[in-house]
Amino acid sequence: MSAVRAPELLASAYWLNVDSPLTIADQRGRFVLLDFWTFCCANCLHVLDELRPLEAQFGDILTVIGVHSPKFAHEADPAALAAACERHEVLHPVVNDPELWLWQQYAVRAWPTLVLIDPLGYVVAQAAGEGQITALAATIRALAAEHEARGTLRRSDAPFHPLQPTSSTLRFPAKAVVLPAARTGRDADTLLVADAGQHALVELSSDLHTPLRRIGSGVRGLRDGPAEAAQFAEPNGLALLPAGLVEYDVVVADTANHVLRGIRLSNGAVLATIDLPAALRAVRTITGPIPDVLSPWDVAWWPAAERLVVAAAGVHLLLSVDPVSGAAEVLAGTTVEGLRDGPAPDCWLAQPSGLAVDGSRIWFVDAETSALRYLTLAGELHTVVGEGLFDFGHMDGPGADARLQHPLGVAMLADGSVAVCDTYNGAIRRYDPTTSEVSTLVRDLAEPSGALLVDGELVVIESAAHRLVRTNPAFSRVIGAPLQTQRAVTDLGPGTLTLRVEFKPAPGRKLDDQFGASTRLTVSASPPELLTDGAGDGEPLTRTLRLGAVTEGVLHITAQAASCDQDGEHPACYLARQDWGVPIRIRADGPSELSLVLLG
Repeated sequence: MSAVRAPELLASAYWLNVDSPLTIADQRGRFVLLDFWTFCCANCLHVLDELRPLEAQFGDILTVIGVHSPKFAHEADPAALAAACERHEVLHPVVNDPELWLWQQYAVRAWPTLVLIDPLGYVVAQAAGEGQITALAATIRALAAEHEARGTLRRSDAPFHPLQPTSSTLRFPAKAVVLPAARTGRDADTLLVADAGQHALVELSSDLHTPLRRIGSGVRGLRDGPAEAAQFAEPNGLALLPAGLVEYDVVVADTANHVLRGIRLSNGAVLATIDLPAALRAVRTITGPIPDVLSPWDVAWWPAAERLVVAAAGVHLLLSVDPVSGAAEVLAGTTVEGLRDGPAPDCWLAQPSGLAVDGSRIWFVDAETSALRYLTLAGELHTVVGEGLFDFGHMDGPGADARLQHPLGVAMLADGSVAVCDTYNGAIRRYDPTTSEVSTLVRDLAEPSGALLVDGELVVIESAAHRLVRTNPAFSRVIGAPLQTQRAVTDLGPGTLTLRVEFKPAPGRKLDDQFGASTRLTVSASPPELLTDGAGDGEPLTRTLRLGAVTEGVLHITAQAASCDQDGEHPACYLARQDWGVPIRIRADGPSELSLVLLG
């Protein structure tokens, strides 16, 4: 891309992890990498993990700045952003941009997007999606040599001043499961809690406060072994297996490690790791191979299927896993992020994040579409609440009209209704499958992320308050308004549109076609009438679309490209992938081309 001067940052904005606001001018002589992210987005969290080694490698010449560009209303709250930075261990300065001003100045179209600025203050690379870091590292190395020779490179420590977390038994607990006394040998039932913020599990007594033991060292990592030495990375979901099925009793969704872990209750030892990426390496959906960054957010034992169900938020899939053999397969989804019902292999999901079993159905919440959905044993997927990727709110009433805001948990209630942890609304909602009505049970909670029945009472994991609480549900009806994420609108001309996703392998790489086509492009629209031709799935990254009579809407575009190293006996391979939701408006004088960039 041609070099342009980088727009200046927002000195008046809310900044985190730094003593004073940063400017591009202040960083002259160093590379600056802007990470446009939002903390609801699993793909953005993957990029945070990808950035850690890059920051360590180039710490003396590179300043990484997170530009938080919130999708949901709750994310614009500075306190919520500060909690998210602590929860996910963001180790670089972050600026909050709730009005998406910087998003527009840098012409960003998708979460996540990375923008590289050279030591002279010019934008030299911009790309959306995961899997971009190695290509950016190659660019930094090449340009660093040039600037070193010219005397325009300045080496110094990166600006960073982290928030200091307070100490507590739990830090950002995610989900919990009841441990029957018969399985633990204790005098009473207890609860096992995924302590995501401290990379451990905590067994609590029935008073919800007294810790009985910890499983995990508390250090982020991936290690099996005794309770005190085992390591996790942001564990979330938990499932109790039938007694005697395998050598362990509880399965943990070890989210940031992208694996499942097996825990023996008698001594707390971590006995097994089910490597989900390896188990799925040979599995292909209609969009191609499944990326390795699965982010399993929840796990549940489904007796009707005699399988574990995994909510793989990072790849928008429901998975089936056999604990005995470790075999895994896709239950529902294509890896395309969106909201589409029907036969499970053809439907679209959007960060499934919580599971609840109800006989021949399994209920789940899709966080990014703010939806409540269920899958039948026969393989049909249905949505009862939810409209689309950018529609949300706090509205009760008929399921077709109701709105949620980024729900992360779901539980079955004793009367057969469904409790939804409406996380970003700070509420517990109730869906009645008989009447299809949604109501509000509990309000004013701090990011509820999970719920379960304990002795007939509804216990909620109040994640941002670092605790579990018993609730006193009281039916109420919230008359809200439907909300939509507001992003910059792209003007396009009527009729024929050329869509082009630009992809160029990083230096030293080539397109990888050893398992078939190296690229894939999927296009749809909201409303569907926005497109009269060109929707669907195909291999080329360029496509001719025909726009219909609808004057505005959103183009949903998913692109991926596989590449591998050109040299070496066992070349490393890479998969770059991104989902775009591009709001468009039809104008008579609008352009007839839309170009997006995928770096790899």
